[in-house]
Amino acid sequence: MQTKMAVQSFIGQSLTWDRLLGDLRMNRVPHALMLCGAEGSGKLAIAVAFAQALLCEHPLDDGSACGECVSCRMSMKLEHPDLHFTFPIVKDAKTKAEDAVSDLYIKAWRTRVLKSPYFDLNDWLADMGAENQQAKYYVAEADAIQRKLVLKSNRGGRKVMVVWLPEKMNQETANKLLKLFEEPPAGTHFLMVSEEPDLVLGTILSRTQRILVPPLSREEYRLAHPPKDERLFLDLFMMLMRLAYQRKVKDLREWSEQLAGMGRETQKSFLAFSQRQVRENFVFNFGQPKLNDQSSDEAAFSKNFARFINERNVIPITEELTQAEIDISQNVNAKMVFFDLALKMIVLLLK
Repeated sequence: MQTKMAVQSFIGQSLTWDRLLGDLRMNRVPHALMLCGAEGSGKLAIAVAFAQALLCEHPLDDGSACGECVSCRMSMKLEHPDLHFTFPIVKDAKTKAEDAVSDLYIKAWRTRVLKSPYFDLNDWLADMGAENQQAKYYVAEADAIQRKLVLKSNRGGRKVMVVWLPEKMNQETANKLLKLFEEPPAGTHFLMVSEEPDLVLGTILSRTQRILVPPLSREEYRLAHPPKDERLFLDLFMMLMRLAYQRKVKDLREWSEQLAGMGRETQKSFLAFSQRQVRENFVFNFGQPKLNDQSSDEAAFSKNFARFINERNVIPITEELTQAEIDISQNVNAKMVFFDLALKMIVLLLK
């Protein structure tokens, strides 16, 4: 499905979109919505399109934006004065804590979203030139949000704040926004986009209406996300498994050093990719192609490799990959994490 004249069209998700438009037509859109779902499902694309619908001056019969009014034309450029964005950032050494707000990167943000709203935190870190750092919300962001929303609507209608990855807020930042969530200014709507809602401060979570955005089909996903790192990730995954099977410890050390040289978010993405590959190879053994969700290159590798993933080691291997992802998130030395993982694969593949 594609929205008519939306800021960015989105792929699939017709049920979610119909639900949102239904609430809009019935004038029962809550002041705080949280679109939850896996990375890549198009949550941000839906949020941006729905923001335009909320701000449209002459909506269509189904509630969607007309695409022609002054508000729509400004929204399509992400420059509507009542459309605000807040997102995690990285603060450099020259930026004072009180100045560490999303607006520092608003031009880069608009460029990224207008190019395609289907991007991940790794892409955003690259845009900020901070691949090896962790983006977050600084306390100053809460004050900036309050200043923006306390003002009257510029166009005399609604005000919309799109909050990308609210789980990146620490408790101090989230606590400063509690009152705003409890008693928002009239006509104000928060559209939150979350991949890990359980990490959002509970007192904020309880004040939002959550909507689950399901994953895209394989075909839809590839349409929304042209292959980027998947070929690299597959090569690294195949190398890990082959070297582990051959017990080439020296080569595995070099493999771990290669991974350690990549950005932290890229490392986490690789480990998530590897977890999916383990699952797909285990399912491959069932001889039911419809159960697999693989590219042609992945399936070609599975023909010979799948037999090494069985009921004895599929869970331990997955657990080790998951733990490695947790360790990387907690800033454990990447060389140690990946070399330890590689050595454990030698043992696990023999089960």
